[in-house]
Amino acid sequence: MSFVTTDDGAEIYFKDWGDRDAQPIMFHHGWPLSSDDWDAQMLYFLGKGYRVIASDRRGHGRSSQISTGHDMDHYASDASAVVEHLDLRNAIHVGHSTGGGQVARYVAKHGEPQGRVAKAVLVAAVPPLMVQTDANPGGLPISVFDGFRSALAANRAEFFQAVASGPFYGFNREGATVSEPVVANWWRQGMMGSALAHYEGIKAFSETDQTEDLKAISVPVLVLQGDDDQIVPYQQAALKQDELLSNSTLKIYEGFPHGMLTTHADVLNSDILAFIQQ
Repeated sequence: MSFVTTDDGAEIYFKDWGDRDAQPIMFHHGWPLSSDDWDAQMLYFLGKGYRVIASDRRGHGRSSQISTGHDMDHYASDASAVVEHLDLRNAIHVGHSTGGGQVARYVAKHGEPQGRVAKAVLVAAVPPLMVQTDANPGGLPISVFDGFRSALAANRAEFFQAVASGPFYGFNREGATVSEPVVANWWRQGMMGSALAHYEGIKAFSETDQTEDLKAISVPVLVLQGDDDQIVPYQQAALKQDELLSNSTLKIYEGFPHGMLTTHADVLNSDILAFIQQ
């Protein structure tokens, strides 16, 4: 397996498939998953002639269960370590959920200043800020995220099962067709990682204000989200991202859930490809 060691000793696992001279697309996964969550996209874009890369966030998947650095700054610098190790240029960065926050921080702080980024895609992403504050009255109350932490600490396995079988993919909606293998794969990915990284990651994805990151990005950005996202409300995410970004294209999908990159991979893959080829 392939790893990069960061300055603070984290070992970051990554996949790198395809022609080294092809344009690279790097995928950034959501909480509490791994690069495996991008299987449908990596195979699709590899088949279209792109070089595809994805890494496991520190404490997630096959990356080391380091006890420190579970915050958006480290997430972004870890992504940068992979990019620099592989010397990726003219890259497209695609992030889902927490991975969307990672993309925004990476592009703003590392990718654009280094001249390595061509475009970015935010899929049901967490920026600019999930938690409710005086400056962000439309956010979710801190009690929501405290509930996540309590449930995770009490029984992580049961909590992850409930998330995957319920709101993440919209399997709790009346008439939904539940895919048990999809639920099992989400649970498998989550349980591979560190309980500490997942616990502290809740603060990272909910309380990191990324308003300035979004304002700093000048490359074209595709913003995608479903209007039935029960994890990240689109009114506080995609709509605000589109307002703050200087060069964005917004697409809201009717009825799509948070985990739409799996449940509606064919639609998302086609739309992302069209954006890349523009």
